[in-house]
Amino acid sequence: MNPRVRFAPSPTGQLHIGGARTALFNFLFARKNNGQFLVRIEDTDMERSKKEHVDQICDSVKWLGLNWDEELVFQSQRTDAYRSVIDELLESGNAYRCFCSKAELEEIREKTGSYLYTGIWRDRDPSDVNAELEKGTAFTVRLKTHQDGATAFNDSIYGSISVENSELDDFIIARSDFSPVYNLVVVVDDHEMGITHVIRGEDHIS
Repeated sequence: MNPRVRFAPSPTGQLHIGGARTALFNFLFARKNNGQFLVRIEDTDMERSKKEHVDQICDSVKWLGLNWDEELVFQSQRTDAYRSVIDELLESGNAYRCFCSKAELEEIREKTGSYLYTGIWRDRDPSDVNAELEKGTAFTVRLKTHQDGATAFNDSIYGSISVENSELDDFIIARSDFSPVYNLVVVVDDHEMGITHVIRGEDHIS
């Protein structure tokens, strides 16, 4: 299988040297391995994303000679796809609504001394959920992660990486208005775009 890689900048500012480096590594990897180099604009932060930043980023990537192989993908144009995945996860029981307020979460953190979500709404009775929905209580959607065992994967640079699931929590994938967050959209996009290799900074595995 020929590799498909992507450079996925957020247009909240101009392209910087770190972003250019990431784009270059992706481009060279694709060209050396007869693959495809794609560009995806991660503009779900509507308040901070600016068209002038999109133009500057794209112009800079072109100026560097890093021509992409398919049309630009804009996350802001894919909200229906993300909503469909969120609905599917809720219906299958792999995600759930959490009605904890910021104040409640802060109180829990002070008591436990941890920022890990304790799963208060993870297995709540549907009647409790419906009652909050009827009241119009704000909520977030959380992914129901595995509580036992470990999550492991092989990184081409660092080798085998394993994290105990007890160190993870049910992280947020959508807000009350069903607007998705980064942790969801990036996975959905990589899957649907057929991305085979993710080449980016090490911050997500450090």
